Amino acid sequence: MARVLLEHLEKRWPGSDRNTLTDIHMQIPDGAFWVLVGASGCGKSTILRLIAGLEQPTGGQIYLDDRCVTQVPARERDVAMVFQNYALYPHMTVAENLGFGLKMRGMPRTELGDRVLAVAKSLAIDHLLHRKPPQLSGGQQQRVALGRAIARSARVFLLDEPLSNLDAQLRDETRAELKLLHQRLGTTTLYVTHDQTEAMTLGDRLVVLDRGQIRQIGTPLEVYQKPQNLMVAQFLGTPPMNILDAVYSDGRFRLGGASIPCPEMWQRQLPSVPSEPVKLGIRPEHLALCSADGDRSGQLWVQRVLVEPLGSEQVVRAALAGEPSQRLHLRVGADVTVPEHFGVCAPPEHWHLFDGRTGQRLMLSACS
Repeated sequence: MARVLLEHLEKRWPGSDRNTLTDIHMQIPDGAFWVLVGASGCGKSTILRLIAGLEQPTGGQIYLDDRCVTQVPARERDVAMVFQNYALYPHMTVAENLGFGLKMRGMPRTELGDRVLAVAKSLAIDHLLHRKPPQLSGGQQQRVALGRAIARSARVFLLDEPLSNLDAQLRDETRAELKLLHQRLGTTTLYVTHDQTEAMTLGDRLVVLDRGQIRQIGTPLEVYQKPQNLMVAQFLGTPPMNILDAVYSDGRFRLGGASIPCPEMWQRQLPSVPSEPVKLGIRPEHLALCSADGDRSGQLWVQRVLVEPLGSEQVVRAALAGEPSQRLHLRVGADVTVPEHFGVCAPPEHWHLFDGRTGQRLMLSACS
């Protein structure tokens, strides 16, 4: 196991006019499970390939513990990488695939056989040792790919979207097995995904990437509850956080023809400039239908656009009254009847406020 330090990494591909990665700086503790998450093309897989030694950085340094490995060949870094496409040898049996790396390192045959059998049993694939990859299901192939990494007893595991080719049920099962496996082995692990569920359930820490830059690092709960900017706020969550264009003026947030009062504790911290544009964020689970005969001063009136039944709940898509371009989602119980026009409200402690120009979170006491 090893601590991984990325020190101001930069990567620019030849012929490109911009960096693929810019100033990537993070330290992954020994034995931690960190998840790199972001949209396709944000640089997640490039970071893994740099750590593995499959690519060279344009700038910056890579350390395993106190050893700088930036110029060290991949075969000497003692890291194991699992690829999205499994990268198994189709002409070899499962046993031969599991033991290939150990064989290339000169491990004695008896010891190699014992190691392969132990790893295969831990992944429940010991009954498949004589089969070849084309005879296996996608889930079985994925276990073989993981097993090959485990058999090497590498100091760092690098997993590049290893579950993306599996169906939904098998992905859920394998995700749970991965977490249990890490708890047992304790190997430092970096996991790349664009799947929010995988990111939230697997990682000790999330690293949210956007266009080659780190936007936020934190525990899954920290990143979900306190997103530092609009990109992070809208990336995590299904449905995503509702973001409404608003203007702060005279103690109220004005959203087109509607307005709601700004919490008093915020008013002292917001800019005193009149008509200051902000982005008001509210997660779907924090919105509720309001009583028609209740206090309407803190409500937003909306028109139902679509109701999507999901079994245990419904997702309601609605448009702000008088502002059809401003859309929002809310979650309600499966037995709730949603009228065509209704009011929604949310406690101010669940509001998120972002600067209307920069998109950065406004660190106000009511939501921070």
